[in-house]
Amino acid sequence: MTRVVFLLAPGVHLLDLAGPAQVFSTAADHGLGYDLVHAAEHDEVRSAQGVVLRAGPLPDLTPDDLVVVPGWRSSGGMGPVPLRRATLAWLRDHHTAGGTVASVCAGADALGRAGLLHGRRCTTHHELQDDLARRYPGATVVRDVLYVVDGTVVTSAGIASGIDLALHVLATRHGPAAAARVARAMVVHIRRNGDEQQVSALLRHRAHVRETVHRVQDVIESRLAERLPLAELARAAACSERTVTREFARATGTTPLRYQQELRLERAEHLIGQGTPVESAAREVGFADARMLRRLRSRSHRAPARPLP
Repeated sequence: MTRVVFLLAPGVHLLDLAGPAQVFSTAADHGLGYDLVHAAEHDEVRSAQGVVLRAGPLPDLTPDDLVVVPGWRSSGGMGPVPLRRATLAWLRDHHTAGGTVASVCAGADALGRAGLLHGRRCTTHHELQDDLARRYPGATVVRDVLYVVDGTVVTSAGIASGIDLALHVLATRHGPAAAARVARAMVVHIRRNGDEQQVSALLRHRAHVRETVHRVQDVIESRLAERLPLAELARAAACSERTVTREFARATGTTPLRYQQELRLERAEHLIGQGTPVESAAREVGFADARMLRRLRSRSHRAPARPLP
C-alpha cells in the first residue's frame, strides 16, 4: 500500500488536487495499492473555486509515501507561499529521508522554498515560469512541457497536467498497461514523460472509438509478454481474423504484432530507466533474449519523433 498525501494550501485549485487524486483513487479501484490522505495546516481549507475542503494534520511520513502539493491561486504571479516554515521543513525532511515529492502548478514554489529545486530540472504553469526562474536561480526551469522528473522531485505545469504526472507515476511503477486502464476509465489520454518528444504508443493508437479494436488492445496490454496468435485475438474480439486485421489497421495504422512490440519496447525502456539490466528487461516484456530489444531500441532512437494524430 502506497500512501499519497496531498498537502492543501489556502486557495488550492480544485483540479490541481482532483486530477491526480482521481488517478490514484481509480488505480486503487483497479486493485493497485493506494491510500489517499489530505493534509493541511488547518482543519478546513477554502479552495480557489470557493469549495471548503476538510483536511487532517500533517502526518508522520515514511520514504514509501508520495507527497503531492497542488497549486493555489495568487494574484500577480506566484505571490507569497501560503505555507508555514514548519510545513516546508516537513516537505524537506520527507525528501531527505528518501521520499518522493511532487507538485502541480504553483506548488513548485513550495518545493523551491523547501530547498528541493536547487540543482534540479523543474517546471510549472507557463504563466509562472519566469517567476519560478527568478526566485530559484539554482534551478533549471524547463518551459512548455507537461511535467519534469528529476530523481525524487516531480513537477508539473498545472491544472490538467497533474493527471499526466500521476499517470506517469502509475506507468513507472506498474507498467503502461495499468496506466492505460486507469486513463481509459477516466476517459483521458495516456502520455509518456512530459519532457520527452517521443509520443506514447498508447496515445497514438488509442485515439479511436472502435470498441472491437479496444478489446484487442486490452488483451495485448494485459498479456504483454505472451505470444498472442491472431486467432486468439479474434476470439477475444468475437470476430474473424480478417476483421481484426482490417479494423486494427484502420483504427491504429499498424498491426497487432507491431503494436505489441511497441508496448514491449516502452515497458522495457521504463525498466531499463529504473536500473534493470537489458537482458532482464527483455525477458520480462516477452522477448526471448536482448537482441530483438536492442534492434527495436536502435530503430526507435534513430527514428524522428512522430506528431500527435
